[in-house]
Amino acid sequence: MTDTSPLRAVTSRAKGVVDPAMAQRKFRLARYEPAPDLAPFLDYHWIVEWDLRGQPDFVQRTLPYPVVNIVFDAELTAIFGVVSGSYEHRLTGANRGLGLRFRPGGFRGLLGRPLHTITDIHLPLSAVLPLDDVQAERAVLSQPDDAGMIAAAENLLRPLLGEPDPKVDRLNALLVQAQSDPTLTRVDELAERAGVGMRALQAWFSDYVGVSPKWVIRRYRLHEAADQLASGAELDLADLAQRLGYYDQAHLTRDFSRLVGKPPQAYRSPPR
Repeated sequence: MTDTSPLRAVTSRAKGVVDPAMAQRKFRLARYEPAPDLAPFLDYHWIVEWDLRGQPDFVQRTLPYPVVNIVFDAELTAIFGVVSGSYEHRLTGANRGLGLRFRPGGFRGLLGRPLHTITDIHLPLSAVLPLDDVQAERAVLSQPDDAGMIAAAENLLRPLLGEPDPKVDRLNALLVQAQSDPTLTRVDELAERAGVGMRALQAWFSDYVGVSPKWVIRRYRLHEAADQLASGAELDLADLAQRLGYYDQAHLTRDFSRLVGKPPQAYRSPPR
């Protein structure tokens, strides 16, 4: 069954795009809510479109979230497991791509095995789903606009989904707490909120998320730090390091630099 509802844009500000001011000058990023029947599985759809003809290539770095994406792109249509480091994509010429971002745990039923088995790798669609890679890519990317691409991708996915897994809702409720509470910096605190032991929490994340609870907590904190710094917020880095659960400012700087590509001070005041 095809959903004919109009597209509804996701209105919250996108995080995870390194140097968002520069990114806005290089490409269009749009995010849309999934059809209601797909909402138990998908977080949102994202579309990137650019025209750099006559300009140098542009490399965009993106910070990781604990999610799986199905990407339709003429350069690389694939299923992307959670990326434990940062991800860089080179934009050249003129093109566009569509991504289906799954909710944390939302891809577990389709994969049929623990999510950690695809962390840091990408797979052809046909390696997991009963789809022809070339035909699926053509069906999506041949559409004339955002709505057409999204409808085509949802029509491919819809017949493959089973019943929603109640564990996914529980997991996402827990991750909302981890993301929204800046004082939550330790795995034992997250396990207590989940009402499970540490080992059970570790096993749950390995199976449904693909990375550890510690990774998720630390990445959420770094996302928030990067977002505040990019927006021009004045932050005391030593205080920030303490609030994020780091040993000291040097530890934060190493972790931030490895993920973002530059230290916090340089990211706050990038050269123009």
